[in-house]
Amino acid sequence: MPKTFETELGQVTVMEEVIATVAGYAAMDCYGLVGMASRRQVKDSLTELLGRDNPGRGVEVRIDENGDVEVDLYIIVSYGTNIYEVAQNLREKVRYMLQESVGSEVSRVNIYVQGVRVSSNS
Repeated sequence: MPKTFETELGQVTVMEEVIATVAGYAAMDCYGLVGMASRRQVKDSLTELLGRDNPGRGVEVRIDENGDVEVDLYIIVSYGTNIYEVAQNLREKVRYMLQESVGSEVSRVNIYVQGVRVSSNS
């Protein structure tokens, strides 16, 4: 279900994929995050083979009938970082970016740490 905003000039509809893309870009900008973990392995593997960027990978968005937005992030963190701090920073960044770019308050940001890797930047 897309997120819909009513304005005096008309209606604006934002699809879940757009919200997932914004959340994915915001997440990848956070310290301590190595990458996103996919929940749709087959689709994302095909996308990688075809060479397409998929910033919404590892992001699931749900919008209920009241218009409340809930975001699930499946992440891989850098070894040696404080996982709790990474998750808190990620949650704040995603909420802020969605508010600023989409104009939507996020009711929940659920973070699922799927793995730990040694960062290539270390």
